[in-house]
Amino acid sequence: MRRPPLRYAMTGMILAAASVLSTPFGTASASPAVPAAPAGTHHACATARAGQAHCHAIVRNDVAVSEQTLKAKLAAPSGLSPANLQSAYKLPSSTAGSGQTVAIVDAYNDPTAEADMNVYRAQYGLPLCTSSSGCFKKVDQNGGNNLPATDGGWAQEISLDLDMVSAVCPNCKIVLVEASSASFANLGTAENTGAKLANVVSNSYGGSDASDSSYGKYYNHPGIAITVSSGDAGYGVEYPASSHYVTAVGGTSLSTSGNARGWTESAWNGAGSGCSSYNTQLTGQASVGTGCSRRAVADVSAVADPSTGVAVYDSTAYQGQSGWMVFGGTSVSAPIIAAVYGLAGNAASVDNNYPYSHTSSLFDVTSGSNGSCSPSQLCTARVGWDGPTGLGTPNGTGAF
Repeated sequence: MRRPPLRYAMTGMILAAASVLSTPFGTASASPAVPAAPAGTHHACATARAGQAHCHAIVRNDVAVSEQTLKAKLAAPSGLSPANLQSAYKLPSSTAGSGQTVAIVDAYNDPTAEADMNVYRAQYGLPLCTSSSGCFKKVDQNGGNNLPATDGGWAQEISLDLDMVSAVCPNCKIVLVEASSASFANLGTAENTGAKLANVVSNSYGGSDASDSSYGKYYNHPGIAITVSSGDAGYGVEYPASSHYVTAVGGTSLSTSGNARGWTESAWNGAGSGCSSYNTQLTGQASVGTGCSRRAVADVSAVADPSTGVAVYDSTAYQGQSGWMVFGGTSVSAPIIAAVYGLAGNAASVDNNYPYSHTSSLFDVTSGSNGSCSPSQLCTARVGWDGPTGLGTPNGTGAF
């Protein structure tokens, strides 16, 4: 199978998931030329040097709104709110999640992570989550206090991740683990640290499909739920979403509706999907007709379309922007699903096959596609499993 190019993590007003550059055998490769940003936007990160990675954030030039401006206008931030997400996915966010900890693994340092997260939480009436109360903790990739250099593009990614966990599981504790760089080795070291400190670990980054024989040691943590974004350039599979050990999270478009649910979803055209060339099929996938002899992506999904994106607050000024913004991409859906695992509180007793035997607790997404492929279910939504949306989106916590 053709090995796909690196994926671009799209967001609504920001494109914000970082990608790791790596070959399947662990040798870092030079970054390809970065495609021109869509009209009216700019890339958050410059092209990386050989052997390094860059985040793929693309920022709309006309969007960021400062906290002061928002208050002066007595306006609500644009984008989906915590109440919207909780309603759409029928989540017990106000009553569940106590005693659970979600780790966020990202590269580089966001110096305003805690403060920004609590601006977001205060805006929406969520309980504050601070280091002084023991709710929030930030560590380096080894679990210490030797924090890496600040990077504004990754800071936007960090704010997105923290805000989505806050939105869905406000009673969960949160650990932010900051890798020294965006290499698989450093992100993997951070992953191992996160697995020691939390019940659930969320990852919003990816690179070319790779083998668990090379990197699985970072993601194989029985009793810890690990979610990974599937990618944001349509059909084509990425690692670590293609790992046998993780829950791969695809993406949808989410809109209000007059139906009984109150919401409708379709496959987002940017969601990553496909067959791994290297890794073993999940046991649960054997009966759902993925069309893959090996591991298929995705397993489940949540909102990711930038056109139906989520509100996020980030004050680390970068390329002239800070404040309230709107994000999309599977960088949104991965921490949402991680937080749903936190609400369910079952990580110690389930694995990533669990959703396959609990599909009644998922909303099946049956329309939309992320491209054209064969067999068609790898890129076109249908009844049951499909590539862009997996088994579907949360309908409560019963599938987790």
